[in-house]
Amino acid sequence: TIGGDLDRGLWSTTRSKLYYGCSNASNKFQSKIVDSVVAAYILNATLVVPRLDQRSYWKDASGFAEIFNVDRFISSLSRDVKIIKELPLKEGKPWIPRRMAVPRKCNERCYQTRVLPVLTKKQAIELRKFDYRLSNRLETDLQKLRCRVNYHALTFTDPILDMGKLLVERMRMKAKHFIALHLRFEPDMLAFTGCYYGGGDKERMELGKIRRRWKALHASNPEKMRRQGRCPLTPEEIGLMLRALGFGSDVHIYVASGEVYGGEETLAPLKALFPNFHSKETIATEAELAPFSSFSSRMAALDYIVCDESDVFVSNNNGNMVRMIAGRRRYFGHKPTIRPNAKKLYKLFMARNNMTWEEFATNVQAFQVGFMGAPKEVKPGRGEFHENPTSCICETKGTETIQKETQEDDHENDNNGRDTAEVNDEQDPIEEDLDWIEDDYSDNIKDLPDTDSNVLTKQEQPEVEELFSD
Repeated sequence: TIGGDLDRGLWSTTRSKLYYGCSNASNKFQSKIVDSVVAAYILNATLVVPRLDQRSYWKDASGFAEIFNVDRFISSLSRDVKIIKELPLKEGKPWIPRRMAVPRKCNERCYQTRVLPVLTKKQAIELRKFDYRLSNRLETDLQKLRCRVNYHALTFTDPILDMGKLLVERMRMKAKHFIALHLRFEPDMLAFTGCYYGGGDKERMELGKIRRRWKALHASNPEKMRRQGRCPLTPEEIGLMLRALGFGSDVHIYVASGEVYGGEETLAPLKALFPNFHSKETIATEAELAPFSSFSSRMAALDYIVCDESDVFVSNNNGNMVRMIAGRRRYFGHKPTIRPNAKKLYKLFMARNNMTWEEFATNVQAFQVGFMGAPKEVKPGRGEFHENPTSCICETKGTETIQKETQEDDHENDNNGRDTAEVNDEQDPIEEDLDWIEDDYSDNIKDLPDTDSNVLTKQEQPEVEELFSD
C-alpha cells in the first residue's frame, strides 16, 4: 500500500519559490516524468510541467497535456510538490533558466550537493537530459512518492484512455484471454546493438550505415552480443518460445511494435505460429486512429494500455516501456510479464535443427524458470525500481528485509565525477532507451516454481514439429 503524505511543511522555506524543470524526454518518457517529480521534492523546489522531446527524430509534436491529464497531475501531487504549467515572467520578460545536466543515477545527497547550489544561485534550472538521472535506490518515502506519481497522478488524457479501452474491448470480443507482445525490432535498435540476424551483405550494409551515426560506438561484435543475451529475439524466436511454453496456435496475440526491420517477411514466421495476430491497425478503423496516427507518442500510449490490460505480457527486450508496464502489473494485483532468457535461449535457437520439438520445448521451459513473471520472482530491492516497486507493495512477511535493501545507498552515485553544468543535446533517444542491453536480468531473479498463470497454454503442439524437420 502507498504510505501517507510526506508532511514537511514544503512551502515554509525560501527554496519553495525556486523553479526546476526537465525536458527532452523521449517518447519513452514516463519514468523521466516520475523521477523529475521526486527530484523536485528532494530540491524542495517548484516543478515546471516537463516538456517532452519534439525533435524531428520522433516525428511527434505532442506536448505533455496532449498525452497526460495535466490538471490531475498537478492537483494529485499538490501536497508533495508544487507544479506549474510554465515559468512566470521575470521582470516582465521570459525567464531563461540555467541549463544543466545531472550525473546518472544521482541520489538524494547528489542532488543536494551538486544541483541545489546551482538552483539556489540561478533560481531556475532546466535539466536538459533526464534519462536515469535519479538513483534506483532511495529512501522508502521517496520510493513511495515515485509510486504515487506513476500509478495515481500520471494518467493519460480521456481520448487516449477511451481509445485504449476500446482496443481492449475488441481484443476481449475476439478471445476471453489474450497475449500482448511488445516487439522491438526497428532498424535503429538493431543497428545500435550491433546484432546480426542472417540477412547477409544487405543487412550488414543497411544496419551498418545506420550504426555509423553513433560515432562513439565500438566495432560491432554480433556473435558476442548474441552469446551474452544482448540481442532482441526475432519475431520468429519469440513465437517459438511462446509455443514451447505451451501457448497454442489458437491463442490471440496483440503485437505492439514500431517499424519492423524486414517488414512482413520478418513477421511471417510469427504469424504462421499465431494466426490470430492483431495490432491497433487491424482492430480499429483508420478513422478511429486518425486523431493518434500522426503522433508516435500517442500511438505508443494506446499500445501501453492494451499491454497493461493483457492476460500475459511478453517482450523481446527489457526497455523502458517493458519495465514500466511490468512494474504496473505487479503493483495493481499481479499479472505475469514474460521476458526471454536470451543468454540461454541463444544456444538453444542455434541448435534447434539438431533436436526434436519435445527436446526443444523441454529446454525452453527449463531456461525460462525465473523469467515467467511470478509474483515474487525478482529479489526484493533488486532490479530497476519502476519494474519492481517493492516499497509500495504490502508484504505479509519479509517487509523489513525489503525496506532495508531498498534503502541501501547507491555508492556509485557519489563517485560520478561528471560536471553537472555539462549539456549534451546530441544524445540520440534510441541510445537513451537501450540502456537495458547493459543489464543482466538474471542477476536479480531467484529460482521459483513455474507460475500458475497458464490459462492460455496447451501442452500438445504436434503441428510445430515440422518446423524442426530437415
